[in-house]
Formats: sequence, structure tokens, C-alpha cells
Amino acid sequence: MTQVEQVRTIVAPSLEAMGYEVVRVLMTGGEYRPQLQIMAERIDRRGMTVDDCAEISRTVSAILDVEDPIPTAYTLEVSSPGIDRPLTRLADYERFLGHEARLETRVPVDGRKRFRGVLAGIDGETVLLRSEEIGEEPVRLPFAEIQRAKLILTDALIEAANAEVEQAEAAAAAAAPQADAQDA
Repeated sequence: MTQVEQVRTIVAPSLEAMGYEVVRVLMTGGEYRPQLQIMAERIDRRGMTVDDCAEISRTVSAILDVEDPIPTAYTLEVSSPGIDRPLTRLADYERFLGHEARLETRVPVDGRKRFRGVLAGIDGETVLLRSEEIGEEPVRLPFAEIQRAKLILTDALIEAANAEVEQAEAAAAAAAPQADAQDA
């Protein structure tokens, strides 16, 4: 298990218990300036705040201080995925169906490694991507071979992200206990 996989395995259960989902764990900066990035989002799909990131940072710091999976000094960065987020889980390709994305594979697929198009769903462990430059039929990209994938910022994506947050906040407000009108 790599260091990144080990960190994800260690912190994910605690973050899930707090109401967050790990989107990505990434180690950058090489040996001289290592930086551990934890990208997370709220499970309830409400918008992430600075306070959410601070809470995650405190929790992750405490867990990693005890578990100590990284033997050298490093900088911890906690962030939200943002609107034009990376696609790291198979479920992301279903969630963002119909939105534009840029993908890069580890090995060539149909003679190419870089693709841009509209997410057309998944078929088992295969991501389907419609691309005008490739043709009518969606290209089939094995999920295990996708090295990088990211949504492309469009007006439609911004609208969908805002609608998702509004729905989540409305659901949270509806679920919150209401003050009894007679108590007022």
C-alpha cells in the first residue's frame, strides 16, 4: 500500500463519521517540500466552508500525529474539490453525467491518451465519453487506466453545482427541528 493509500485508509472513516467524504489524497512537492493534500466534500452535498476545512485539518492532523504514516515533515493542505473538480471515483462519472470533462489515460486508448468530451455514463468499470472529434459512439475508457480526469468549467456545470447546493441546504432546513409557533 502506498503512503497516499495508507493516509486515505487512516483518515476516511473519521471524516465520514464527521459528515465528509474524501475526494482525493495527494502527496506533492518531492522530498524537499512534501505537501499532503486532502480534498473532501460534505456527504450531504452542502457547500464546503473555511470552517469545514479547518475542522477537517484539525482532525486529520491529530489522526496522522498518532498514526504517523509519513516519516518526514510535510505541510497539510485541506481543500474542497471546487466546481471544476477532479473525477477520482467511478461514482463521479455517474454524478456528473452530461457535463464536459478532460481525461488522460495511462496507456493509449484508440491511439490516444488525452480525451475531451461529455460524460455519457459508466458501463461496469468503463467510463463512457462522447466526443465530437471521435465520432457518434462514445469512447470507452477503462476506469483503472484513467490517470487524470477533471470537469471543465461551463455555465451548465455552475448552474448544476448551485442547484445541488440549494437542494442540499433546503433538505437540511426541512430536516431541522422547527420552533413550535405556540412557543413564540
